[in-house]
Amino acid sequence: MTRTRVIAALVMAPAAIAAILLLPTPWLAALAALVMLAGLWEWLRLAGIDDSLPRTVLVGLNLLLMVLLVWASRGDDGFSPALFQIVTLAGALAWVLALLWLWRPGFTAGDRPWTRAFKLAAGTVAVVPAWCALCLVHSGGFTELAPATAAIDAIDASGHRWLLAALALVWAADSGAYFAGRRFGRHKLAPTISPNKTIEGAIGGLVAGVAVALAFGAFAGATLAQLPLLALVAAATVLASIVGDLVESLLKRQAGAKDSGTLIPGHGGVLDRIDGVLAALPVFAIGKEMLGF
Repeated sequence: MTRTRVIAALVMAPAAIAAILLLPTPWLAALAALVMLAGLWEWLRLAGIDDSLPRTVLVGLNLLLMVLLVWASRGDDGFSPALFQIVTLAGALAWVLALLWLWRPGFTAGDRPWTRAFKLAAGTVAVVPAWCALCLVHSGGFTELAPATAAIDAIDASGHRWLLAALALVWAADSGAYFAGRRFGRHKLAPTISPNKTIEGAIGGLVAGVAVALAFGAFAGATLAQLPLLALVAAATVLASIVGDLVESLLKRQAGAKDSGTLIPGHGGVLDRIDGVLAALPVFAIGKEMLGF
């Protein structure tokens, strides 16, 4: 890790933690939408949309979709989480299907109309469900038919800590994979997609992610009896983050790009920082809801 990379991380991490713990859910949802749509902007470039105007239109349509999801979930009786839950579940299932893409990456190679359309659709499927999952986790699940006049974040303040746990485990898994891969890496995980990733690194990331999830889960309110189930959710979340990382690596390889962008010193683009998060959040949110954390 270069000095620039470390300094950038030391600036970004406290800012992200403060936003997660202190901002009301509507404000965090707006901030997260900006970050994720910035990542989508880079995704579209990797998908072959180089001109700014069509990229702006496509990003705007995804923003409109987010607004419509919020509008459709509110009513005179309160805020229902059902639509957000459906989109989140669809996103989690899509990342399972993404394994087929990684298994046969060549079918999206080349700049053809249908391969470009597939990658454009994949960008929406990656970003919108992750945003819905973030809103669900941070707000504590929205609680069915909560009073429409109540602030969403007031429904369950522990949701803020659960979102921090979800993101912290992904950050830990990323760092654990980096250091374990450098120290012990021998066997390639996906050599045709990302030659630097190793099986040993993935195992190190899995161990680090689960360990951090257990620590932050206890901070969020998980009981001792719930920790084994939380470990299972964390393991699935780490595996999903690896899939998300590999999908972005595939996009970059097919686009001939080293990084998704240059916005963050030492880290590349926004998408380079949130690729694993996009895949992890829907899986974590669904696991949390199913197991009743």
